[in-house]
Amino acid sequence: MTYAYRTLASPVGALTLVACEAGLEAVLWQDDDPRRVPMGQRTERGDHPVLEEAGRQLNEYFAGQRETFDLPLHFKGTDFQKSVWTALLTIPFGETRSYADIARQIGRPSACRAVGAANGRNPISIIAPCHRVVGANGALTGFAGGLKAKSYLLGLERKFL
Repeated sequence: MTYAYRTLASPVGALTLVACEAGLEAVLWQDDDPRRVPMGQRTERGDHPVLEEAGRQLNEYFAGQRETFDLPLHFKGTDFQKSVWTALLTIPFGETRSYADIARQIGRPSACRAVGAANGRNPISIIAPCHRVVGANGALTGFAGGLKAKSYLLGLERKFL
């Protein structure tokens, strides 16, 4: 399968938006490890409708004009990973949840570490807001875009609440 992609300049660096026929499949960081979200062949397509809309909505988010996203998403992963990524979509703008909170939400209260691993492999960063997941004590923990970007995103959301 060939994926369409475009690059979006953002306050947290260049983001690569990737889509397939079913919807948005990834938002990748500038220095993302290619093993984190394995993908096949990609073709640059700035005119892809899902990528155009994702870029527009992300720009609105960074400008403080959007709190939720309305895009077709296509998560590729295990059933467990998909349950974690779907749970991320329920975290309200400007709020955080712990890994334990997510584990309880998906009915797997003892799976905190597995939730952390799935969170780290979230292919659709920012839109499926893995940056809103923090340690049990509220500390910022690992993030594919780096802790500086995670802090920026959380600060941006607090600023526009």
